[in-house]
Amino acid sequence: MKKLRVLQVNKLYYPFTGGVEKVVQQIAEGLVDKTAMRVLVCNEKKEDVTEVIHGVKVHRSGSFGMLGNMPLSVKFMRDLKILSKNCDILHFHMPFPIGDVAGLLSGYKGKVVVWWHSDVVRQKKMMLFYRPFMELFLKRADAIIVATQGHIDGSAYLGPYKDKCRIIPYGVNPEIEKKADQWVLKKKEEKKKEESRPVRFLFVGRLVYYKGCKVLLEAFRTVKNAELVMIGDGVMEEELKELTRMYGITERVHFLGNVSDEVLAENFAECDVFVLPSIARSEAFGLVQTEAMSYEKPVINTNLPGGVPYVSIHKETGLTVEPEDAKGLADAMNWMAGHPDEREKMGKKARMRVKECYQMKDMLDGVLALYRELCE
Repeated sequence: MKKLRVLQVNKLYYPFTGGVEKVVQQIAEGLVDKTAMRVLVCNEKKEDVTEVIHGVKVHRSGSFGMLGNMPLSVKFMRDLKILSKNCDILHFHMPFPIGDVAGLLSGYKGKVVVWWHSDVVRQKKMMLFYRPFMELFLKRADAIIVATQGHIDGSAYLGPYKDKCRIIPYGVNPEIEKKADQWVLKKKEEKKKEESRPVRFLFVGRLVYYKGCKVLLEAFRTVKNAELVMIGDGVMEEELKELTRMYGITERVHFLGNVSDEVLAENFAECDVFVLPSIARSEAFGLVQTEAMSYEKPVINTNLPGGVPYVSIHKETGLTVEPEDAKGLADAMNWMAGHPDEREKMGKKARMRVKECYQMKDMLDGVLALYRELCE
C-alpha cells in the first residue's frame, strides 16, 4: 500500500512539551513508518530550522516571537504553501489562528483533518477577529477529530460541524504506562503494609488561572491529616505560595516545580489521590488524569462542559465536583482521605479504564484509519 503523504501543522513541537504538542509528537513518531509524515510548526526565534527528531522531519518557521502563547510568523504562511504541495493530508491542530489563516490562503486542494483540542475561552476580543476564519476553516475541513463526546457537546463552536466529528480518545504514553505496570506489579508482589503517613494528594499542571489551583488550596486547608504535592510552574506560582502562608498550610503543601520524568513517575506512584481542579473549558480533557489512573490512582476532577468528566467517571474511578466549588472539592478530598478501601477500589477501576479506553495503539490506529478513509 502506498504511504500517504501527511503534513501535521501546529504551533510548536518537541522539546516544547504542552499537551497538544505531546499528541502531535505521538502521532508523528507513531505513524512515521506507516506514512510519509512531516511536521510544520513555528520557531520561537526568527531563524528557520529543519531537523529530524526521532525519525520525523520537522520544519520550524522563523517568527518574530510569541504574543502570549501564539507565535507571530509570516514565514509560516509561505512554508505551509510550499510544504503542502503533493500532500495527501494536512492535519491541523486547533485552536491555532495563524494555522487556520495559512491553511485558507495556501491554495491546498487535498484532504484536511482538524484535531479540535479545546475551545478558545478567555481571549474574547481576539475571537471577534479570529472566529470568521475559524468558521471558514471548520467548513473547509473534511474531518474533525475530538477526544470525547464531551468535546462536541460542550463546545460553543462545533455544533454545526458535528457530522464531521470523529471521536478518537487520546492514548497514554507507553513509557508512562510501562512504568505504571511495573509499579503495580511490584506493589502486589511486596504486599506492603499500609503506611501511617498522611494521605497524599497530587496536582500536576501549569500554575495558570484555568487549572483552578486557588480553589484547590482553599479546599485543601480544611482537609485533615493530608499533604498536597504540586508539580509544575507558571505565572501564579508566587501568588499560590502566598496563599499557603495565608491559610497556614505551608508545611503541608509542597511545590516541586517542573520535574524530570523519573520524579514525576515517583510522585504518581507515591500519591493516594490525583486532583484536577480545573475551572474553565480551556481544560478540555486532562491527559494527566489518564497517566495517574495508570498507577491505580483515583481522580477528583471537575464537571466542565468538555472531556474532563468523561475521562474519570464520578463514583466509579473517582469523584467529580463542580468547577470553582471549594467546599465541594474539600468534601471530596475529605471523603477520599477517610475511605481508604473505597479509594483503592476506585483506583483499580481507574487503571482498568485506561487499559480499555486510552491506549496509544488505538489512537494511532484510529488516526491512520481516518487518513486512509478520506483518501480512498
